[in-house]
Amino acid sequence: MPEELLARAVGVLVTIVEAVGAAVIFVGAVWTAGRFVVAGIRYRSAAVFTPIRLSLGRFLTLGLEFQLAADILRTAVSPSFGQLGRLAAIATIRTALNYFLGREIRQEQRQLGTPAEPPPGRHGPGAGTPAPGGGGEAAGARNRR
Repeated sequence: MPEELLARAVGVLVTIVEAVGAAVIFVGAVWTAGRFVVAGIRYRSAAVFTPIRLSLGRFLTLGLEFQLAADILRTAVSPSFGQLGRLAAIATIRTALNYFLGREIRQEQRQLGTPAEPPPGRHGPGAGTPAPGGGGEAAGARNRR
């Protein structure tokens, strides 16, 4: 009975964590699409799109981490060898995706000369990327015209 209750509780947690991961990816895609459209209308330089890509990369990385957490939770209660093998394959694929995505983000940040981590006190979408008009990407785009 206690194991069955634990399995149900973990099942609910898995659903919640998967939903959060999917929501993070969805919000990131919508946020990035909006920024892409606004930047495409305002500026004619392709350079303004790099910070937007970096923002999407951060959302994707975070969403994939939630999805991996859900997979780990799924196998936490009496896993079978099949479940462990599936988790290993999923973890390997998602870790590789995160690694290469993170590497691309760091490379793009070096090219832009932006810090790898957001400054203290700034959190959330676009953290570390100044808002348009605030001397960040918008000012840079204006200077490149």
